[in-house]
Amino acid sequence: MLACLATAALPACGHFSAGTVTEAGHGRPHVIENSLGMKFVRVPAGEFMMGSGEPAESLSRDYPAYAPEDLQALGDEGPRHRVRITRAFWLGQHEVTVDQFRRFLEASGYTPESIADGTGGYGYNPVYDPASSARGERFEGRNPRYAWHDPGFPQTGGDPVVNVSWNDAVAMARWLSEREGVRYRLPTEAEWEYACRAGTTTRYSTGDDAASLLGAAALLDLDTAQRWPNRLPFALPGHDGYVFTAPVGSFAPNAFGLFDMHGNVWEWVADRYGEHYYAESPTDDPPGPAAGDLHVRRGGSWATSALYLRSSYRNWNTAQTRYTLVGMRLLREAMPRDD
Repeated sequence: MLACLATAALPACGHFSAGTVTEAGHGRPHVIENSLGMKFVRVPAGEFMMGSGEPAESLSRDYPAYAPEDLQALGDEGPRHRVRITRAFWLGQHEVTVDQFRRFLEASGYTPESIADGTGGYGYNPVYDPASSARGERFEGRNPRYAWHDPGFPQTGGDPVVNVSWNDAVAMARWLSEREGVRYRLPTEAEWEYACRAGTTTRYSTGDDAASLLGAAALLDLDTAQRWPNRLPFALPGHDGYVFTAPVGSFAPNAFGLFDMHGNVWEWVADRYGEHYYAESPTDDPPGPAAGDLHVRRGGSWATSALYLRSSYRNWNTAQTRYTLVGMRLLREAMPRDD
């Protein structure tokens, strides 16, 4: 399986400014492990160009299955702008796994929103007809039969947890902060993109060609699209080795040593969504809009097409949303004793 190519060559990098890092992709990442067995990679301070100014015409050439209006709707990725991340941080080397989330629930007594409100989440049901839902949802839900422990398809304890809301993610970070005496939180949108790019300026950390994602991401490929034939025109013409989620770390990491920044599951970030925020965003450590009802998610998923796995792509949901494609990755703020 292509998923076994975890030792494949690391992606080529563009210009990168980070004083404490040697050439991107060389040397082992600095990793620490917390009380739940979650590993965190030290991401250095630095600067990068955030967003994308790529015109719809060039995207249309490389993603021909999409209508012009779909590509024009990507305008919230601009303007491309310089961002400085002024403080190093520790980012989860992997997305939070099923086992790690289970340990959190057992130790904290927290009840995920999908269970607490009784409405459940979303899940894969092979006999479910998307036409039966008002919005043509690809997955069945909300339904109490689905939650973090059952998305309707088999997962190992090492797969990324799904059906977790933004509020669930914040609750896990808050509990870890209280337990360990260091601050955990969701990364900001800027921190997330900076870590995803890992020094690159291309569409993906693996390059500009969507085919470069094979061996680096679980995404909408020919195997997954067989479950939804109408998605075949949007699928990457290859095989990543998995129909649904893949165990974290199954693919090659980026140059920072981070896995699954593209694909596997969407990842919640801290920011509220602002369509035009980039035009007014501060250069240093942008925190996102001060108000708003929607929260950003990044990175794409195992059922997401390559267009939406680009490093610059932005999506959003309400804080209560729980979905079979959405998980999380936590950030641990750096402490003086870490060095």
